[in-house]
Amino acid sequence: MKQLAKYGSLQGKRVFITGGGSGIGESLVAEFAAQGALVAFVDIAVEASEALCRRLAEAGLAAPLFRHCDITDIPSLQAVMAELAGKLGDFDILVNNAANDQRHQAQDVTLEYWNERIAINQRPMFFTCQAVFEGMKRKGGGSIINVSSISWHMKSGGYPVYATTKAAVVGLTRGLARDYGAHNIRVNTVTPGWVMTQRQIDLWVDDAAEVEIKKSQCLPSKLMPQDIAAMVLFLASDDGAMCSSQEFIVDAGWI
Repeated sequence: MKQLAKYGSLQGKRVFITGGGSGIGESLVAEFAAQGALVAFVDIAVEASEALCRRLAEAGLAAPLFRHCDITDIPSLQAVMAELAGKLGDFDILVNNAANDQRHQAQDVTLEYWNERIAINQRPMFFTCQAVFEGMKRKGGGSIINVSSISWHMKSGGYPVYATTKAAVVGLTRGLARDYGAHNIRVNTVTPGWVMTQRQIDLWVDDAAEVEIKKSQCLPSKLMPQDIAAMVLFLASDDGAMCSSQEFIVDAGWI
């Protein structure tokens, strides 16, 4: 059984997470709450998000603050973040997790579809970073973790716009790290491999996928949401104090 770290520096920290209602995001919310952090998150999945909040409260943890928000609506996202920061206090930690890996072929991509994918997978990341900057500056520092994907490293086919947005995550991280670092704000990328979320299992993990996973990973175990959360917790904590502008790949050795 894994014996995972407890980070005392996360106790009482204010955390904002996008896409926290299910999958990797659900694990992030739960793991930060278990560390004693005060968590706020947004998602479009209301039922799942509310159930998560109830489950954590029933476990004796500080109940996260959830708000329904379509992150493609940047003014709405900005307003929700301001409201939640007003309730909890300025955020110490931001995790840009929300994304959608809908499959598509290059020849089928319209301008409308391109703009929609950018609006989901890329644009909100910049504006959440912008939104937490002044508060982190007031607090004397903070940690921003942007979630990418190994899809573009792997040269995977079947979702070129998604791969474009996930490659851009590394550019955003490195593009902000210098300016934000002057205020002791760390900016890093966490890049997951093929994580066994319920969405992946339901849609794509068939017998052929099982063979591919066994062939491609160096480690035999399935990659789980908690494995990604473990890296995020480290980077958010004081233990990761001198890590910035980097990409941390958690993929069981796939790439």
